[in-house]
Amino acid sequence: LAKASPLKNILQRYGTGAKNAKAKKVAIKYVIDAPGPAADNNKTSDDTTFEKFLHNRIKVNGRTGQLGDNVVISRGADYKITVTANSQLFAKRYLKHLTKKFIKKHNIRDWLRVGATDKLYL
Repeated sequence: LAKASPLKNILQRYGTGAKNAKAKKVAIKYVIDAPGPAADNNKTSDDTTFEKFLHNRIKVNGRTGQLGDNVVISRGADYKITVTANSQLFAKRYLKHLTKKFIKKHNIRDWLRVGATDKLYL
C-alpha cells in the first residue's frame, strides 16, 4: 500500500492557494440621517460641512483625507449622507465616533444624541 505524504494531505485539506487566493471585497453602505437638526436650522443644517468633515477625518491605511477608491462619501436627498466602504476598513462604530466628534465640535452635544435606527443607519 502506498502512503500519501503529509504535505499532500495538508494541501488537500486547506487548498493550494490558487483557488483561495483572494476573497471578494464586500462593500458596505452606511447611511447617516439627520433630518431633525437640519430642519431646526441649526449649525448642522449645512450637510456639506459634515460631509467635508467626514472626508477630512476618515482614516484609510493610517492616513486621513486620502480615501481613494476604498471609501465613497455622497450626499443624498433629505439630509442623508451615504458612506460606502470596503468592509475591512472600518465599522459603523467608527462613523458613530466621528459623528459624535462633529457634534461636540459644534457645541450641540447636549441636545443631540447619536443612535442607530437600523444595522446600517445612524
